[in-house]
Amino acid sequence: MSDQEKTSVLQGFKAFLMRGNVVDLAVAVVIGAAFTNIVNAVVKGVINPLVGAFGTQDLDGYSSCLKGPCEGAGDAATGVRILWGSVLGATLQFLITAAVVYFLMVLPMAKYLARMEARRKAKEGTREVVEITELEVLKEIRDTLVAQHGTGQGPR
Repeated sequence: MSDQEKTSVLQGFKAFLMRGNVVDLAVAVVIGAAFTNIVNAVVKGVINPLVGAFGTQDLDGYSSCLKGPCEGAGDAATGVRILWGSVLGATLQFLITAAVVYFLMVLPMAKYLARMEARRKAKEGTREVVEITELEVLKEIRDTLVAQHGTGQGPR
């Protein structure tokens, strides 16, 4: 590879990294990782105790025996178990995470953006009315001047 090709490849890579989409995506990933800790704390500290009030805090313990005898736990377990409790726990955590993200981030941001857009449109509508009104006034002044000039009544 020649020096010129290396330079163009490096310039292309630099342009790719500096593109707004890549930077925005990197920021989103970092914030998402930090937000995961908050959601996990809410699930562990609030949701799991609420679920525990009706059953157990640890859903991983629920299972069904597909082929017995199912005895023991962990590596010493015998038989074939379906660990439906862990699937239920993961599903609940996903739904809770999605609900927290939607109700605490997406919905308020959508409402905020809608309000900002409505304000922007209101300002543009007002400006257009003012511009049209000014244009009409200027046309009337022009027509008046043309009419005065045509009838010989020039400005005194």
